[in-house]
Formats: sequence, structure tokens, C-alpha cells
Amino acid sequence: MHIVHPIDYRYGTPEMKRIWSEESRIRRMIWVELALLKALAGKGFLSHQDYEMARRNSRNVSPERVKEIEAEIKHDVMSLVRAVSEVAGSASRWVHFGATSNDIIDTAVATQLRDSIKIFEVKLARLISILADKAEEHKKTICLGRTHGQPALPVTYGFRFAIWASELMRHLERMEELKKRLLVGQLSGAVGTQAAFGDDGIEIEERVMNYLNLTPAEISAQIIPRDVYCEYVEWLANLSTTLEKIALNIRLWQRSETQEVFESFDTEKQVGSSTMPHKRNPIDSEQICGLARIVRGFVEPQHQSALLWEERDLSNSSAERIILVEATILADHILTKTIRLLRNLQIDEQRARENLERWKGVNQSEAVMIALTKKGVSRQVAHELLRKNSMKAYQTGKSLVELLIEDEELRTYLTEDEVGELLKPENYLGTSLLKISRVVEKARTVAEKYLG
Repeated sequence: MHIVHPIDYRYGTPEMKRIWSEESRIRRMIWVELALLKALAGKGFLSHQDYEMARRNSRNVSPERVKEIEAEIKHDVMSLVRAVSEVAGSASRWVHFGATSNDIIDTAVATQLRDSIKIFEVKLARLISILADKAEEHKKTICLGRTHGQPALPVTYGFRFAIWASELMRHLERMEELKKRLLVGQLSGAVGTQAAFGDDGIEIEERVMNYLNLTPAEISAQIIPRDVYCEYVEWLANLSTTLEKIALNIRLWQRSETQEVFESFDTEKQVGSSTMPHKRNPIDSEQICGLARIVRGFVEPQHQSALLWEERDLSNSSAERIILVEATILADHILTKTIRLLRNLQIDEQRARENLERWKGVNQSEAVMIALTKKGVSRQVAHELLRKNSMKAYQTGKSLVELLIEDEELRTYLTEDEVGELLKPENYLGTSLLKISRVVEKARTVAEKYLG
């Protein structure tokens, strides 16, 4: 057997791949068939003893047997039905009674989504907790802020980490909202009317979903409406975008021109390049960025898979077998990578300070402009005064302090000492420390909810 897909040998965590494996898929469809038998027994269609025998014997149904039958009859769900019926004894006549294929498939997928979400929640909480600790540790680690890749006002690394923590908390909030729409199953029959169950349809469906710890779909045709899958894949894409943004910025800060932040690197063993022995490439960050693009790429095909003829057609099936599996496994993979990346992140505080100070105060021109405005100068006049001196600083290499104290107009409003104080980075951080503290407190509360 030839292994083809990189998920099989390179990407994905064991815990998530276990949920989405073919063996798990078959086992979960058997869960649904057994839950239906149990509900039917509760309504008197078969005895509880017959149900129990079928439940015990179902352990003997192997994926290989299901595949063997499918090779003959060319229908995956009916192959499973036959395999279960072979071991169900007296209950065999009731296997799959009143159900259609997607009752089994969609409900089984809902259990996969449920268990996947539990993993996402714990890992997101773990990442939020790490960022809260980093934000607290580095709330006063001042660095050069950049807009458009150019020098801007000072910020702190704690502020940056707090922004990421806040964004990830919103992803948890979105997931909480999504769960009530996503984690639904159905036992609705051929076109959704539950006609085979008669008046017992709603009760049987409710019992089945209760056994599986799911919620019955409010109403469905032959399949669960795919808007909920669209929302889920969009959530994965949104999360992956945040993780890519984090990784992208770490790559920027590790560049040779910046060198403020670094991925961990095992200097004893790790190889950075096959030809340049000195290299310390940000490989984890780059992998996160690359795979996030793949996850986002599934949004459009999932939306296309929601466009189905009338009560259903089969055009969604083949696409979703790929979309849901790969998008979930890859999103979990890069989330796991990001946890490791940030837990072991290295920050060179001295280099961050050097990068800030090499601009000789030019990046803080706003602080002086604001002070002049408060002294009575028109804001627009003050802006032009600082703009001219800043351009001169770029051209001459002089510090902004030097140029401003030489400016006769400015000296009528500010002393040399006042200018010096205004250009100290520590004095122009605004409310950032307060906001960091607020986010850290909230992040720790949120993380504790999921981590215990």
C-alpha cells in the first residue's frame, strides 16, 4: 500500500487523526445504527434483549468486512447496514429501519465534529493562557511599533501578545455560538418527513440524539442543511488566519534586519539549511503560514457543497469527505504548532531597545506635536513643524531632539528638557499597560473555564 497524502505521514496530531480516521467513521456510523435500534426498542419495535445482543455483537463488525461488502454492492452505508445485520441476530430486521443514508452519515459526522471541538477548545484555551503569561511578562518590554513596515510609536511586546489573546478569545466565543447550530443530528428518513416512523418520528429522533449527546435538527430534508458546515469551515479558516498572522509577525521580527524575536532552535542538533550551516530558519512559523492557506481554501468548495438539488443530490458527498477531514486536521495541526512556537518563543529585549533607539526619536514625533497643541499651537501647524524636522532628521542623521532644540519657533513653547522627556518611549505608552492588565485578567478566566 502506498501512502500518498502528507496528512498520513507529516501533518496532523494523533488525537485529531484518530477522530477522522476511516475506522472511526465506520465505528461512529455503527453508533448511530445502534442508537436507532435502542430507540426502536424503547418504542416496542423489538425487545431490549435483542437490542443488547446486537450492541454486543456489533463489536465484531470490522472495517474490512464493511469494505468487502461495499466492493460488491457499491454503496458504503448499505454495506455497513449489511455488516451490522450479519451479527445483530433477532434485531437484524430492524437495522436501519426508517432511516436513510445521510441520517447515519450526518449524525456520525456530528459526533466527529463534537469531539474535534473539544480538542480545539482545550488547545485554544492553552494558547490563550500562554499569551496571557507572555503579555504579563513583557508588558513593559518596549519595542518599536511599525505601520506599513515603517517606524511608528513605541509599543510593548506585552501589548502585542494581549491583542493576540483577545482575538483568540473571540474565536472561542464564536465556537460557543456555533456549537448549538453545528452539533445536530437527524433521523428524518428519505426526504425528511419521517414518514416511515409515523407519529413516532419526532420522539424516536429525540431519543437517538439524546443517546449520542447531540441535538435533533430543527428541520431537515434528506441531509442536514449545509449552512452549518459552511459556518464551521469558515470558523476553521478564521482561526487559521489568526494563527498565520501570529506566525507571519514572528517571521518578520526574526528577520536579520530586526532580530528581536526567535523561534526556539536546538543549537546542539538542529539543522537550518542543507547548504548554509549558519541558518536558523523560522520553519514552524513558515509551516503555519503555508497550511493556513490550505484551510482557507476549503471555504469556497464547502459553500459550493451547500448548493444541492431539491431534497438532496450527491455532489456534496465526495467534496465533504475531503473538506471536513483535511480542514479540521490541518487547523488543529497549526494550532498545536502555534502553542509550541509561543511557549518556547525567545525575545531579545536589548535588540528590541536598540531597534527603537536607532530612530533617534523620529518615531515619536506625534508626542511633541500633541504637546505643542496643548501649549496653544494649531494642531496643523504643529504637524507641519514636526514633519519638516523629521524629514531633516532622515536627511542629516541627526536626532530629533537636536533638531527641535535648534528650532526657534518650537523653543518658544517647549524647553530642551521637556522635549527630552517627550521623546522617552516609556512616557508615551498611553493606556496600553491598563489594557494589557484587563486582557490578561479576562484571558486567565477564560482559560481556566476550559482547562479547569
